[in-house]
Amino acid sequence: MLKANAVSLTQEQRQELKRISRSGKGSARRTVRARILLKSDIGETDEEISDALDVGMATVERIRRKFAAGGIEGAIESRPQPPRPAKRRLDGEGEAKLVMLACSTPPEEYGHWTLDLLADRMVKLNYVPTISGDTVGRTLKKTPSSLG
Repeated sequence: MLKANAVSLTQEQRQELKRISRSGKGSARRTVRARILLKSDIGETDEEISDALDVGMATVERIRRKFAAGGIEGAIESRPQPPRPAKRRLDGEGEAKLVMLACSTPPEEYGHWTLDLLADRMVKLNYVPTISGDTVGRTLKKTPSSLG
């Protein structure tokens, strides 16, 4: 049965993949991808490649599909990761303002501060653009407090 995205390498491509898989330099992911392409070129089935290289069947299929779409570079190189947002909503100054707010008296209509009420007040006072009650709770949990 003919495979979709069958791999057919030229001699130069084969030499390049052998160099990548044998050099011992570069990432292990890149090396495994090169080996997948080499084994696909010699006609091994996806199951055989999967077992030999200890990767999933979907990985073998995905690498063959990427090779068909973008050549060796498209199959072997990882795409750059998208930029990630800042991990922390509150820096040291923001945490200090939150603790100060939590230690103050709550609004008249409330008997005590709730996490969502603190979060809403932090946004209202323009300390942060947005924040959730969960983030407020995690921040206050790691802050030592003394009630006496």
